Amino acid sequence: MSRRSLLPAGGLGLIALGAFVALALLGPGKAEARAVHFEGQTVEVPKGWPVYRLSERPGMCVRMDRPAVYLGTPGGNMRCPAGTMGRRMAILLEGRGAARAAASALPGRTRPGATASAAGSIFTGLGFDACTAPSSAAMSAWKESPYRAVGVYIGGLNRGCSQPNLTESWVSRQVEAGWYLIPTYVGLQAPTSACSSCAKINPSQATAQGSAAASDAVAQAAALGMGPGSPIYNDMEAYTQTSSGTGATLAFLEAWTEKLHSLGYVSGVYSSSGSGIEDLVDQIGSGYNLPDQLWFANWNGQASSTDPYVPSSAWTQHQRIHQYRGGHDERYGGVTINIDNNYVDGATVGNVAPTAANEDPVGRFDVIGSPAPGQLRVRGWALDKNAPTEPLSIRVYVGGRAGAPRALAHELGPVAGVPRPDVGARYRAAGSNHGFDTAFATTKSGPQPVCVYALNTGPGKDRLLGCKDAAIPVAVTVSNPRATKRGVRVRLACEWPEGTECPGRLALRTRIKVAVPGGRGRPARLRTVTRSLGNRRFRLTGKRAHAFTIPYSAGGRVLLQRGELRTQLIAAIPGGRRIVVLRVGD
Repeated sequence: MSRRSLLPAGGLGLIALGAFVALALLGPGKAEARAVHFEGQTVEVPKGWPVYRLSERPGMCVRMDRPAVYLGTPGGNMRCPAGTMGRRMAILLEGRGAARAAASALPGRTRPGATASAAGSIFTGLGFDACTAPSSAAMSAWKESPYRAVGVYIGGLNRGCSQPNLTESWVSRQVEAGWYLIPTYVGLQAPTSACSSCAKINPSQATAQGSAAASDAVAQAAALGMGPGSPIYNDMEAYTQTSSGTGATLAFLEAWTEKLHSLGYVSGVYSSSGSGIEDLVDQIGSGYNLPDQLWFANWNGQASSTDPYVPSSAWTQHQRIHQYRGGHDERYGGVTINIDNNYVDGATVGNVAPTAANEDPVGRFDVIGSPAPGQLRVRGWALDKNAPTEPLSIRVYVGGRAGAPRALAHELGPVAGVPRPDVGARYRAAGSNHGFDTAFATTKSGPQPVCVYALNTGPGKDRLLGCKDAAIPVAVTVSNPRATKRGVRVRLACEWPEGTECPGRLALRTRIKVAVPGGRGRPARLRTVTRSLGNRRFRLTGKRAHAFTIPYSAGGRVLLQRGELRTQLIAAIPGGRRIVVLRVGD
């Protein structure tokens, strides 16, 4: 796994935090402190800390993950290892003038007139990430490289490199030059992370901390001109999977996703295939709010979007980035940068590609639920770039994908018309009215795979937006069961759509103890067995109720001579059943 981290640009915040860390490290009876002076500023640090004058070392990497004091302004072409991360321990003194200028540009402090100039965009191809954003000159030189996407680390408590180049104008310039940016936030790490210098999640506060991290990440992104609709990837490095550690990490990441969605941003998560990614994959179908984008680290050297830990049916709609090689030097245009390699087929920040003349619809299936027996609710968004302002029709298959033997199709019509500001920000020519949020009746029940398709309106084909598992309550209700001398009378209601046939079966089952011969002189033993007391078929129509009697069978009448029996009344329809327990007999 790569270890990466980022810090706010500018010296003001770093001076205060670094001084606090330094004094905390001293403590009673610790090493002696010494005063360091630079351009009218003074800070006390432990006596053994090295001091570096950046004017004498223009290419030096200003690392915040290890004890040191840096004097001056970081150079635009720092040589930083790609694997740097950890909580801030160093001190950067840039001088009073530089600190005042940097304070006005700190991420989260939007300057007057600053606007979001970059938008979300899908990119497919090669990318790289480096600990510190390269200078504009380096980025220009690297246009000779095979890469067109670049990871930029916009904030977080565990960001380890200074970011002198990462400004709103830098972002705008790179997007205009055709680069696709991957905004990454290096926040709190898993409680069981191996990073000893990292700030970590407090399990009792994981949800609140995940939400706070997302809010801060949005503020950092907005200050850099990355507006709503942009993705932000949370960097959750490799960790040991334990019940408590995994639980806290998942709670943090779910809160991250939910908060980003509420603020109009796309949620991404970076992690190791063998820890964070595996834990997220395990949540598929559980109702857990999964991230929109997955960035998995598996250094197998294969530049592809596949991974053995990620099912081929998940995150399929341009929702993946694969980090396939760790930190190493590469040189293009005379400029060397230490990078990780990535294959990108997912959301980035960049120029939205022009509308194509022949494209399939795009969109996402976000949420599924069953608000009532026999009902489903689906939510997401979809648009067709060939008719970007028109509402799009949606088709839902319950029971599998299109063509599956038992899949039932539901035509929902042109329902994609609910406002979605995040979609409007991403596809500006299309507008924002491309969301759908629709409930409909279905004759399926029980656990069911549900697949949503956006129907193509021009050249191209229909697009599968995704499949999710739903638990649909059985659409038959049982009320007023009453035992009589001849059988059990019960009232049934079917919640399927009005006019549909609702066939089923009623049964009475009980469990009794019978004697089983022991054999070879051994005594008989008792065994509990299930026996039928009676059954019958029934037929209802949707939205109707009727009373039925289940007559006792001949064998059932014999069993009832034993006395009162605890009995299950089972009402079964295709896809599920209801069970009521009652006592019958004398």
